[in-house]
Amino acid sequence: MTDELPSSIVAGISFIGRAGGMVKTLGGFRKGHHTLPDAANATTNAFLGKICAAELAEKAEALFQRVRAELDYKRKEVSLSLTSPAAMLVAKDFTVEITYALEEAAPARYTVTSTLRALRNAELARTEEFSAIFARAFGEISFELKKGVRVEDMVDAIEALNGEGGLTVTYPSDCRECSIGIDGLDAQVRCTGTTLDVVFARPGAPRELMTEFATVRAAFDASPKLAAMIG
Repeated sequence: MTDELPSSIVAGISFIGRAGGMVKTLGGFRKGHHTLPDAANATTNAFLGKICAAELAEKAEALFQRVRAELDYKRKEVSLSLTSPAAMLVAKDFTVEITYALEEAAPARYTVTSTLRALRNAELARTEEFSAIFARAFGEISFELKKGVRVEDMVDAIEALNGEGGLTVTYPSDCRECSIGIDGLDAQVRCTGTTLDVVFARPGAPRELMTEFATVRAAFDASPKLAAMIG
């Protein structure tokens, strides 16, 4: 898994899951007493932290108990800290952060982002127990590139293929990022220069997402320049 990616190129890998809903459905929201946020800022997100505290605590505690029991961790091997609107589970082999935040474009809604990072045991992530805990939990993989890449270089390398390997690319005029299409892959690949992100159509466990990522690596092999960018 993470050990299959060259450490000289990839500085870190994160698995990201997103969910959400309407602010007014949170347990701490009191109709007739509270008003819905009309902007996402420090003040309104602090308000969100108060009204989502019960849901966050329940979600985080359920994850803690499942990780502890199914991976047979001892007390010193896993811990949970809560500072609403965020919770942090730190285990000996990985870290999971759960964060509630208002949607900037629609502040009457909130997003719950779960991020698994610092995965230090690739074999653990391949196990049935780990996959069961995080089944359908993550829809994105984000690779932090150690040295970064020029988005323009990635665009040029893909365009030079003229469609060979089933690769297509779109980008804004300033090339601040690019989106890469790959035949046979039901996902969006995005390069920001500092990260390579893969957003899948269906969520899964880390093991499943990394299996799908193999399609990205195989497609990049169509160009030595592209292959060198992600190893």
